[in-house]
Amino acid sequence: ATILRELDVVHPAAKLLVMASQQQDAEMGDATNLVIVLAGELLKKAEELLRMGLKTSDIVQGYEKAQEFALKTLEDLEVDRLKEMRSATELSKALTTVIGSKQTGSEEVLAALVSEAVLAVLPKNPANFNVDNVRVVKIMGGSLEQSRVVKGMVFGREPDGQIKKARKAKVGVFSCPLDTSQTETKGTVLLKNAQEMLDFTKGEEDRLEAVIKELYDSGVRVVVAGSSVGELAMHYLNRFNILVIKILSKFELRRLCRVVGATPLARLGAPMPDEMGSVDVVETTEIGGDRVTVFRQEDVNTVTRTATIVLRGATQNHLDDVERAIDDGVNVVKAITKDPRLVPGAGATELQLAERISAFADKTPGLAQYAIKKYAEVFEVVPRTLAESAGLDATEVLSRLYTAH
Repeated sequence: ATILRELDVVHPAAKLLVMASQQQDAEMGDATNLVIVLAGELLKKAEELLRMGLKTSDIVQGYEKAQEFALKTLEDLEVDRLKEMRSATELSKALTTVIGSKQTGSEEVLAALVSEAVLAVLPKNPANFNVDNVRVVKIMGGSLEQSRVVKGMVFGREPDGQIKKARKAKVGVFSCPLDTSQTETKGTVLLKNAQEMLDFTKGEEDRLEAVIKELYDSGVRVVVAGSSVGELAMHYLNRFNILVIKILSKFELRRLCRVVGATPLARLGAPMPDEMGSVDVVETTEIGGDRVTVFRQEDVNTVTRTATIVLRGATQNHLDDVERAIDDGVNVVKAITKDPRLVPGAGATELQLAERISAFADKTPGLAQYAIKKYAEVFEVVPRTLAESAGLDATEVLSRLYTAH
């Protein structure tokens, strides 16, 4: 899916495949490759049917009949289901396979991390689970086994001022710079005496102090800045014991606003009561030599509770790969909240489908029979690809699998 996103596709049929893969990514977060592979095989088999002399309408009719039958058959292939969403072992059952396909060997560690993070934020009604409530922060150094789950939202930097922690605090989020405003035009100032020179900067300081005092009086004890914070503003914020943290990513800023329930302001001044957010704990901790800041909501019923998986690893590339595997894992949990059924993996389900659809084709009269037969062959691509990836003779493996099934 990542490669397809970067490709500039012009052909409408190919564009459809890219869109299908993106839709699969949005809905399920995984198995995008399977969508592309199956669609590609269906097209390849359709070409063979056209060369045989079948009309497109016959092929479409056959494919549709086969699809209907395949969906019915899938219902019988269930081997297990997740009985309890709130059990880590049950969740790991489904997560291990998904993560294992991306990170072979580390699936046990990662599945445990994902299930711990998911259970920390799972609402009373699991169907309301939001994928965005599980975040990932990557910190270089250490090994994957040192990764852990932190309840709350973690930012990879410490607060900028002297105040490092706050409890049960009101939060103000600003997307504008916290500094004295300067005009675009350059002006010349004429000073007549020493007093005027002293007053010149004094007025600026007084105005900024008044703004920060206004913030303090409105009850704000934590300020999140989406832009720069001036030295003078920082001095007054420290003086009024207000915690300041800079978050320069607008996506992170948006997520934080959701967690604390604040509205980002584009003007410097005291926020209205409905524009302020609130947070139970803001604290600074150390993870592997790096200082990080954690925003945490302690109330069990809060919809915006967040858990962050802090990943450790030797290289940035490795951390990126692990993050992708975790994203897939979290998305699978979302899918399980809709449907807890599991089917056998490693191409077993696909082989069963191929076998049953093939038998169904023999009973179907007319030209659609050829299309249904080809539809059955399409599913062989999964075990075949798995065998080839393992360096085995695909044809021999397939025949042995058919005998076993």
